[in-house]
Amino acid sequence: MSSSIRLSRAVAPVLALSLLLTAGCSHYRRPELPASQLAFGVDMAKHGLWSEALFRFHQAESLDPNNPRIQNDLAVAYEAAGDYDRALESYKKGLKLDPNSRELRANYARFVEFYQGFKATDKAKATPAVLPVQPSSHRPPEVAPPPAGQPVGMPEPTAPGAPPPPPPV
Repeated sequence: MSSSIRLSRAVAPVLALSLLLTAGCSHYRRPELPASQLAFGVDMAKHGLWSEALFRFHQAESLDPNNPRIQNDLAVAYEAAGDYDRALESYKKGLKLDPNSRELRANYARFVEFYQGFKATDKAKATPAVLPVQPSSHRPPEVAPPPAGQPVGMPEPTAPGAPPPPPPV
Protein backbone atom coordinates (compact mmCIF):
# COMPACT_ATOMS: atom_id res chain seq x y z
CA MET A 1 0.00 0.00 0.00
CA SER A 2 1.40 3.40 -0.86
CA SER A 3 2.07 5.99 1.80
CA SER A 4 -0.41 8.44 0.23
CA ILE A 5 -3.25 5.93 0.64
CA ARG A 6 -2.32 5.29 4.28
CA LEU A 7 -2.16 9.01 4.93
CA SER A 8 -5.55 9.64 3.34
CA ARG A 9 -7.10 6.86 5.44
CA ALA A 10 -5.67 8.46 8.58
CA VAL A 11 -6.80 11.97 7.63
CA ALA A 12 -10.27 11.01 6.43
CA PRO A 13 -11.80 10.44 9.90
CA VAL A 14 -10.31 13.68 11.22
CA LEU A 15 -11.60 15.61 8.22
CA ALA A 16 -15.03 14.03 8.50
CA LEU A 17 -15.23 14.88 12.20
CA SER A 18 -14.12 18.44 11.48
CA LEU A 19 -16.81 18.87 8.82
CA LEU A 20 -19.44 17.35 11.09
CA LEU A 21 -18.57 19.69 13.94
CA THR A 22 -18.55 22.69 11.63
CA ALA A 23 -21.93 21.76 10.18
CA GLY A 24 -23.36 20.94 13.60
CA CYS A 25 -22.11 24.18 15.13
CA SER A 26 -23.51 26.50 12.50
CA HIS A 27 -25.64 28.18 15.16
CA TYR A 28 -22.40 29.39 16.79
CA ARG A 29 -21.71 31.64 13.83
CA ARG A 30 -24.02 34.31 15.21
CA PRO A 31 -22.26 35.40 18.42
CA GLU A 32 -24.47 38.48 18.63
CA LEU A 33 -27.45 36.25 19.41
CA PRO A 34 -27.99 35.14 23.02
CA ALA A 35 -29.25 31.75 21.80
CA SER A 36 -25.93 31.20 20.00
CA GLN A 37 -23.89 31.96 23.11
CA LEU A 38 -26.23 29.85 25.22
CA ALA A 39 -25.98 26.85 22.87
CA PHE A 40 -22.20 27.15 22.79
CA GLY A 41 -22.09 27.30 26.59
CA VAL A 42 -24.31 24.23 26.91
CA ASP A 43 -22.04 22.27 24.57
CA MET A 44 -18.97 23.34 26.56
CA ALA A 45 -20.69 22.27 29.78
CA LYS A 46 -21.48 18.87 28.29
CA HIS A 47 -17.75 18.45 27.69
CA GLY A 48 -16.91 19.53 31.24
CA LEU A 49 -15.39 22.84 30.16
CA TRP A 50 -17.06 24.89 32.87
CA SER A 51 -14.90 28.01 32.56
CA GLU A 52 -15.75 28.30 28.88
CA ALA A 53 -19.40 27.54 29.63
CA LEU A 54 -19.49 30.32 32.24
CA PHE A 55 -17.89 32.72 29.77
CA ARG A 56 -20.53 31.90 27.13
CA PHE A 57 -23.39 32.14 29.61
CA HIS A 58 -22.13 35.57 30.70
CA GLN A 59 -21.98 36.61 27.05
CA ALA A 60 -25.58 35.45 26.64
CA GLU A 61 -26.60 37.27 29.83
CA SER A 62 -25.08 40.52 28.60
CA LEU A 63 -27.16 40.17 25.43
CA ASP A 64 -30.38 39.12 27.21
CA PRO A 65 -30.21 39.90 30.95
CA ASN A 66 -33.86 39.00 31.63
CA ASN A 67 -33.74 35.46 30.28
CA PRO A 68 -34.50 32.93 33.06
CA ARG A 69 -32.98 30.04 31.10
CA ILE A 70 -29.66 31.86 30.96
CA GLN A 71 -29.84 32.41 34.73
CA ASN A 72 -30.54 28.69 35.22
CA ASP A 73 -27.55 27.73 33.10
CA LEU A 74 -25.34 30.26 34.88
CA ALA A 75 -26.41 28.81 38.22
CA VAL A 76 -25.66 25.25 37.12
CA ALA A 77 -22.23 26.31 35.83
CA TYR A 78 -21.43 28.17 39.04
CA GLU A 79 -22.52 25.13 41.01
CA ALA A 80 -20.27 22.86 38.93
CA ALA A 81 -17.38 25.29 39.39
CA GLY A 82 -17.88 25.27 43.17
CA ASP A 83 -19.06 28.90 43.45
CA TYR A 84 -22.19 28.12 45.45
CA ASP A 85 -22.98 31.66 46.58
CA ARG A 86 -23.13 32.90 42.98
CA ALA A 87 -25.12 29.83 42.00
CA LEU A 88 -27.69 30.74 44.64
CA GLU A 89 -27.85 34.33 43.34
CA SER A 90 -28.41 33.14 39.77
CA TYR A 91 -31.12 30.68 40.79
CA LYS A 92 -32.92 33.40 42.75
CA LYS A 93 -32.66 35.85 39.86
CA GLY A 94 -33.97 33.24 37.43
CA LEU A 95 -36.89 32.37 39.70
CA LYS A 96 -37.73 36.04 40.08
CA LEU A 97 -37.85 36.31 36.27
CA ASP A 98 -39.93 33.12 35.84
CA PRO A 99 -41.32 31.65 39.07
CA ASN A 100 -43.23 28.97 37.12
CA SER A 101 -40.24 27.45 35.29
CA ARG A 102 -40.26 23.75 36.13
CA GLU A 103 -36.61 23.33 35.19
CA LEU A 104 -35.49 26.24 37.35
CA ARG A 105 -37.62 25.15 40.30
CA ALA A 106 -36.34 21.56 40.12
CA ASN A 107 -32.71 22.64 39.86
CA TYR A 108 -33.14 25.16 42.65
CA ALA A 109 -34.79 22.62 44.97
CA ARG A 110 -31.97 20.14 44.35
CA PHE A 111 -29.39 22.86 44.88
CA VAL A 112 -30.94 24.13 48.13
CA GLU A 113 -30.93 20.63 49.58
CA PHE A 114 -27.24 20.32 48.77
CA TYR A 115 -26.41 23.90 49.79
CA GLN A 116 -27.93 23.58 53.26
CA GLY A 117 -25.78 20.53 53.94
CA PHE A 118 -22.75 22.32 52.52
CA LYS A 119 -23.31 25.38 54.70
CA ALA A 120 -23.74 23.20 57.81
CA THR A 121 -20.49 21.38 57.04
CA ASP A 122 -18.76 24.65 56.22
CA LYS A 123 -19.99 26.20 59.48
CA ALA A 124 -18.82 23.17 61.48
CA LYS A 125 -15.34 23.50 59.98
CA ALA A 126 -15.23 27.19 60.91
CA THR A 127 -16.36 26.63 64.53
CA PRO A 128 -13.37 26.35 66.85
CA ALA A 129 -13.03 23.10 68.70
CA VAL A 130 -14.41 23.17 72.23
CA LEU A 131 -11.81 22.30 74.80
CA PRO A 132 -12.88 19.88 77.52
CA VAL A 133 -13.80 21.59 80.77
CA GLN A 134 -11.49 20.77 83.64
CA PRO A 135 -13.31 20.09 86.91
CA SER A 136 -12.68 22.75 89.49
CA SER A 137 -11.54 22.04 92.99
CA HIS A 138 -14.63 23.81 94.30
CA ARG A 139 -17.32 21.46 95.52
CA PRO A 140 -20.97 22.36 95.82
CA PRO A 141 -22.16 22.71 99.41
CA GLU A 142 -23.40 19.50 100.89
CA VAL A 143 -27.08 19.32 101.55
CA ALA A 144 -28.12 18.07 104.98
CA PRO A 145 -30.20 14.90 104.88
CA PRO A 146 -33.90 15.31 105.71
CA PRO A 147 -34.93 14.89 109.34
CA ALA A 148 -35.64 11.34 110.41
CA GLY A 149 -39.11 10.15 109.53
CA GLN A 150 -39.65 12.70 106.73
CA PRO A 151 -39.81 11.32 103.19
CA VAL A 152 -37.21 12.55 100.75
CA GLY A 153 -38.48 15.22 98.38
CA MET A 154 -41.08 16.58 100.80
CA PRO A 155 -40.93 20.20 101.89
CA GLU A 156 -39.41 20.96 105.24
CA PRO A 157 -41.82 21.65 108.08
CA THR A 158 -42.56 25.33 108.60
CA ALA A 159 -42.66 27.40 111.75
CA PRO A 160 -46.01 27.98 113.42
CA GLY A 161 -47.90 30.91 111.86
CA ALA A 162 -46.00 30.65 108.56
CA PRO A 163 -47.99 30.12 105.37
CA PRO A 164 -48.36 26.47 104.38
CA PRO A 165 -45.83 25.17 101.87
CA PRO A 166 -46.92 24.65 98.27
CA PRO A 167 -48.10 21.13 97.47
CA PRO A 168 -45.46 18.84 95.97
CA VAL A 169 -45.44 18.64 92.24
